[in-house]
Amino acid sequence: MNATIPNANSVIGQPLSRVDGPDKVRGSARYAAEFDIPDLAHAALVHSTVAAGRIESIDTARAAAAPGVLCVVTHENAPRLPYKEMKTRPPVDPQSGEQLHVFQGAEILFNGQPVAVVVARTQEQAEHAASLVAVTYATNGQATDFDAAEPERPAKATEEGGRPAEAGRGDADGALAKAPVSVDVRYSHPREFHAAIEPHVTIAEWEGDRLTLHDKTQWVNNTANEIAHVFGMEQDAVRVISPFVGGAFGSSLRTWPHVTIAAVAARAANRPVRLELTRRELFGSIGFRPRTDQHLMLGADRDGRLRALIHEACGETSVYEEYAETTVKPSLSTYACDDARTSYRLRRLNTNTPCPMRGPGTVTGVFGLECAMDELAVALAMDPVELRLRNHADRDQAKGLPWSSKELKACYATAAERFGWHRRTPAPRSMRDGDLLIGWGMATAVYHANRSAASASATLHPDGSVVVRSAASDMGPGTYTSMTQVAADTLGLPRERIRFELGDTAMPSAPVHGGSITMASVGNAVAAACRALQDKLGELATCARQGPFAGVSTDDIAAHDGGIGRREPPYRVVAYEALLKQHNLTYLEATATSTPGSEIEDYSSSAFGAVFVEVVVDPDLGTVRVPRMVGAYDVGRVVNPKVARSQCLGGMVQGLGMALLEQGEWDPRFGKVMNANLAEYLVPVCADVRELDVTFVPGSDTNFNPLGAKGLAEIAICGVAPAIANAVYHATGRRIRDLPITPEKLLLEAAALTPVR
Repeated sequence: MNATIPNANSVIGQPLSRVDGPDKVRGSARYAAEFDIPDLAHAALVHSTVAAGRIESIDTARAAAAPGVLCVVTHENAPRLPYKEMKTRPPVDPQSGEQLHVFQGAEILFNGQPVAVVVARTQEQAEHAASLVAVTYATNGQATDFDAAEPERPAKATEEGGRPAEAGRGDADGALAKAPVSVDVRYSHPREFHAAIEPHVTIAEWEGDRLTLHDKTQWVNNTANEIAHVFGMEQDAVRVISPFVGGAFGSSLRTWPHVTIAAVAARAANRPVRLELTRRELFGSIGFRPRTDQHLMLGADRDGRLRALIHEACGETSVYEEYAETTVKPSLSTYACDDARTSYRLRRLNTNTPCPMRGPGTVTGVFGLECAMDELAVALAMDPVELRLRNHADRDQAKGLPWSSKELKACYATAAERFGWHRRTPAPRSMRDGDLLIGWGMATAVYHANRSAASASATLHPDGSVVVRSAASDMGPGTYTSMTQVAADTLGLPRERIRFELGDTAMPSAPVHGGSITMASVGNAVAAACRALQDKLGELATCARQGPFAGVSTDDIAAHDGGIGRREPPYRVVAYEALLKQHNLTYLEATATSTPGSEIEDYSSSAFGAVFVEVVVDPDLGTVRVPRMVGAYDVGRVVNPKVARSQCLGGMVQGLGMALLEQGEWDPRFGKVMNANLAEYLVPVCADVRELDVTFVPGSDTNFNPLGAKGLAEIAICGVAPAIANAVYHATGRRIRDLPITPEKLLLEAAALTPVR
């Protein structure tokens, strides 16, 4: 096992409470909508009420005359924006198609498309005036029925985005035909929505030709870059500030049309403008996890060895962009199988474009794969864990590379022991608590580990404190806290002496805060910046061997090993203070960049996990409760086990929602989501969540990056939904393959299985 024993003096690995917690509790943490900008105006949107067609007329006279209104912008009076093409599209954007060009023409592409914005002195005035805008449409044929739409090969979206529509090895179809045991199954899940606490909001403020945006975003650098291209500006003329994000789950990765609209409105009103989307607007203006249908065919020998694996998937996208997901990717690498093939298709609809949502693509594909593996285990009369162990992939067969680290077997063993899996009786409906049915299910969790280039700065002040900066983001996983720990550990200072700042394009650039890459990317940049600062201190120390540095070696001060050093932290504080004073310096700053190296060519990297679930089903009512869930995870080095556990708890709860509750009710007649609110779009609440057990198997993946962390935000949701679905089958003997698993589906399935007398 690639285990490491934490340094007893190390700040890394300690379960520290969030450093930003007090600010959030006191309400002093400012989110995008809360910046106090002088002379701030407010905006409200007018949306299309048809799914496809053109605007025939738009009457804004009553709105413009309403009290407090400053301006009304439509396609008839909006500036023509260049929407300059980017040399390389950001990975968070669809790789094919064209983003929505707001107010640039009369064409309507989906129900809910912004057709006007009203700016007024107060929010209430803006909303009232927006209701007075009258629009007439000429409609044409709309494509809003997923089942009726023709699937097509999304060549550009997949090939340009590195997501092949067709992939495989060997002869999967031939091997399937020869396999003595096989399963042929279909699964689906509906649209799911992010439903974060903080709505999307942008405050736009122009100062001449320079634009400042306070925006809810997971990537400030990308927002600045995209808006610069939309307006034909230099990127450094756009500053984006986002110190706190109140949840996003991927919805704030790309730059949505409302950001452009806020900037257009601010210029038209000649004053700063705040545009905040309502909860209902979030269901039509921001992306979502797309509905996906899956078809899996598995073939195996009677001893459980996989001989064939075929995974076909079809997702939905808009008519103006091709959003493609990595749905079928896990099937090519999770299990050992010489004959496998995958295919991915899209159906174009008159809808807004989908977007990443926690574990994008992978969580969907893992649901299908892990349910199919459970069905294969039933067909083989084999324990589900044993089936997975017999098909454990020692190498990534998709890439032909060794894993940089892999402790999946330890995850199975740890989670099974903590869950008590050995007490499970395999027959469906064989475990009961009185009249209630008990079911135990499990699933593998997997999510690819990535790393991107990132930069950070570290500034030492005369009082011995250090301010570390990077244009990263924190939407809840604890970036402020974990980066503080990395800096404190590298510098050998008490964590109280470190202040980490993020979320501003004026800081050193950072990659997207998504895909579980922040610690592997920004964390290594922070460590590199702190080491660079130590190098500068070492250079100063060699010039002056007196005062507190008498008899102290350069190595002691520079601490090139990046650890706590050979002196206690109080010495470091005194030494750093004295050194600056001795050289008459008001501060000392260093900047560094950390980039991936040859490891991306030498290894394949993923986080792994095993999820075990117990469900209790009332056979009369069809209700499903989840009294306990156990997850064991291989995520490399855990910088802060407290915030890491919190991430996994959140992922488990989100997976519970995916399995049992969440579904966007799409009505193809209107091309819109009918339950666009948090009263009817159901998410888990405290009463739905019982005992959640999280553990991390020891490990440190220094083959992947110097810090040894692999990331864990996405892995926490992967595997939860199939584990619950498999447990429901074990409890009831009924296989629900279309999420969510609702009481009516269980009761209808029961009725279908009941003989007619």
